[in-house]
Amino acid sequence: MSGRLANKTAFITGGNSGIGLATAKLFVAEGARVAITGRDQARLDAAVTELGPNAIGINADATDVAALEGAVAKVVKKFGKLDILFANAGIAGGTPVGGTTLEAFETVIRTNLTAVFFTVQAAAAQMNDGGSIILNGSVISVLGNPGYAAYAATKAGVRAMARVMASELSPRGIRINVVAPGAIRTPIWGAAIATPDAEKAFEQRIGRTTPLGRIGEPEHVAKTVLFLASDDAAHVQGQEIFVDGGSTASPAGAPIYR
Repeated sequence: MSGRLANKTAFITGGNSGIGLATAKLFVAEGARVAITGRDQARLDAAVTELGPNAIGINADATDVAALEGAVAKVVKKFGKLDILFANAGIAGGTPVGGTTLEAFETVIRTNLTAVFFTVQAAAAQMNDGGSIILNGSVISVLGNPGYAAYAATKAGVRAMARVMASELSPRGIRINVVAPGAIRTPIWGAAIATPDAEKAFEQRIGRTTPLGRIGEPEHVAKTVLFLASDDAAHVQGQEIFVDGGSTASPAGAPIYR
């Protein structure tokens, strides 16, 4: 089989929609065998149907360590040891100062930070030497968006963890990097894109505050993950690549300032 990921086995958490599904499609197209996880069985089934015979879907909650380990075991049994992990599963969640419960705060931390560590731990134990691990970060880790303390802390934590894990896994030749999306057209926006008019207004607002003048597409992120997963990134280790149209590096270049 030809392709940049020929004969590779990939595991993607939260692979049934948005960035995860776009990445799964690209991985399959590039020759990989792909396993995706999700919590919504109907959505998972639909995604696997779309991905075809080289993909399987596993219903697993990323915060359940035993379920994660079980999911990895299923992938290995079906497709062989892992070569690629994309720890993509995550949730949004507002945690404003003065209006946040402990439970709400800890739910975000558990899903976006703790679960990512245990996803890597489960996958690394079943990964071939020379593999590639990609964690999903966010521009929110640096932008100071109000109301997102827990989310921002998790994504900054993901960056810090990746650097530590790179030190630990380098002896096995396993690379670990972070892809940090800006505003991307995915279902995570919820109410902000609930109607066509709302979605249009939202996209215009994002466009005005992004130097490249547009919202990002899931494929923009997926192609960056593909690069990090492939041998094209063979000497890229412990890095974070922002896929955000310039919003973190050059905010003053946004159309709103022109």
